Amino acid sequence: MESDPTARALTLLSVLQTGADWSAATLAERLGISARTVRRDVDRLRGLGYAITAKPGPGSVYRLGAGATIPPLLFTADEIAAIVAGLRLIAPRLQGDESAQVALAKLEQVLPPGLRRRADAIDLATEVLEEEHAVAAQDVGIVADAVAEAGRIRFTYLDRNAVSSARLVDPYRHVLGAGRWYLVGFDLDRDEWRTFRFDRISGVERVPGTYRRREFPDASIGRWFATDFGTLG
Repeated sequence: MESDPTARALTLLSVLQTGADWSAATLAERLGISARTVRRDVDRLRGLGYAITAKPGPGSVYRLGAGATIPPLLFTADEIAAIVAGLRLIAPRLQGDESAQVALAKLEQVLPPGLRRRADAIDLATEVLEEEHAVAAQDVGIVADAVAEAGRIRFTYLDRNAVSSARLVDPYRHVLGAGRWYLVGFDLDRDEWRTFRFDRISGVERVPGTYRRREFPDASIGRWFATDFGTLG
C-alpha cells in the first residue's frame, strides 16, 4: 500500500465515495494497512473538512456523509470519459442554457494533465447535432424537485393539434427516448395518467404543499410508455 499519508488518505476517500458502510477491519484489509492507520487517515480526512461518520457499536464503521466534495483527481480516465460524453450529449437538449458547458469548463480547469488530455480528447471526438426539441433547464429542475418531494405542478401545454390548455399534474418521471424528452404524470383534471412532450410545456410552476404519491399503473415505465396507455397529453 502507498506509504505517503496524503496519497493513502485520498485512496481511502475514493473507497468511502462508494456510499457504503465500511468497517475499519474491512478497510484495513482492502487497503493493505492496519486498522489503526485507517483511523488516523479518517481523522486526517475529517481535518480536511470531509464529513465521515462512525457508527456506534463494537468496531468502527465509517461512512462518507452526503454532500462531500470529492477531488476530481480521484476520477479514472474512463470515468472522465463518461462525464464529458454525458455533458456533451445533454447540452443540446437544454434550451438556452449553458450549465453543461460551464460544468465541463470547470472540470477541465481542475483536472491533472493526464485526465485533462482524456477529457479534451473526448470533447474533440464527440460531435452532437443541434437538438430540434430542446427543453428549458429550469422547467426540468422544477419537475425533478416535484417528483422527489411528492409535489404537484401546473403548466400550459400545447397538444398535437396546437390547442393550448392549462394542466394540473402529479409528475412521476422524465423519460428521454426517440430523440425527445417526455414527462409522465397523473393529470388531475382528466383523472388519468398522461404523457407530455417536454418541448410543448411552458410556464411550469410548483403548487404549494406535498401530496400523496400515486402508484404507477405498470411495473415497467418503458413497457407502459410503448403501449396505448402512454397517450400524449
